[in-house]
Amino acid sequence: MEFYEVVRTRRSVRSYKPDPVPDEVLKRVLEAVRIAPSGSNRQPWKFIIVKDEELKKKVAECCHGQIFITEAPIVIVACGYNIHYNRGGYMGDLSMLVDVSIAMTHLILAARAEGLGTCWIGAFDNDVSRNF
Repeated sequence: MEFYEVVRTRRSVRSYKPDPVPDEVLKRVLEAVRIAPSGSNRQPWKFIIVKDEELKKKVAECCHGQIFITEAPIVIVACGYNIHYNRGGYMGDLSMLVDVSIAMTHLILAARAEGLGTCWIGAFDNDVSRNF
């Protein structure tokens, strides 16, 4: 799919087909994450691939009960970590928030190019997630 078509047609999808995502497609999407830019190329992120049905339910609980998440054949959890590297400016050492957002955008656009639907979930309760 042509790039501008990818950008123009990307949507937040909240209903998913149960079809498995082929490994080669997932690898291409994850490669888009791997090559995403980050400050000083520090890549302060971990992306967790969740396929287990029970674990997807727990992730949905952490996302304020957005149960539609469990319909997706794969849930990808983006985690940023503070590497205590202050590049200065207004972000300080929390610049990893920008870096993870860039990587997640790469993931979403690559998924769209592959014909996959995604929905960026910003509602995440860290306190609930500590229970599993």
